[in-house]
Amino acid sequence: MPTFKELLTDFEKEAGSTSSAESLMAHIAQRLHHDMARYNWVGFYLMEDSVPKVLSLGPYVGSFTPLKRIPLDKGLCGAAATSGKTVVVNNVSQDPRYVGGEMVKSNLVAPILINNAVVAEIDVESYFANAFPKADQEFLEACAALVGRYMKGST
Repeated sequence: MPTFKELLTDFEKEAGSTSSAESLMAHIAQRLHHDMARYNWVGFYLMEDSVPKVLSLGPYVGSFTPLKRIPLDKGLCGAAATSGKTVVVNNVSQDPRYVGGEMVKSNLVAPILINNAVVAEIDVESYFANAFPKADQEFLEACAALVGRYMKGST
């Protein structure tokens, strides 16, 4: 299993050669799902330019069908988008904000920011409780920051 540093190096390399934010997100989702045993679903949600604001499903990899659109007042994804801060829940059965499948035990959502505004987020779900210690949070926040830098540079 590659280290967080090795994965980030790969993602930086991909960001330097890819043609779109969507292809970068797809690469990250695929690698994380494949290489990180406890990352059972990895995906991105993009902020729609709509009224009211909603999150729209982007590239993802995993074994269950995700929600296609999430209002900002729903779920852990909505909480992360509204607060602009990472949301980590290592036991989703104890958090009434979680909306999703019964198989999921842990969820981490890290916002992707451009100029302090949430433009997207990375969402990782696990079938294992306590799947996201601080090191995983910091790593996934680094992945989100990388995508944010790419998106800012391509606009």
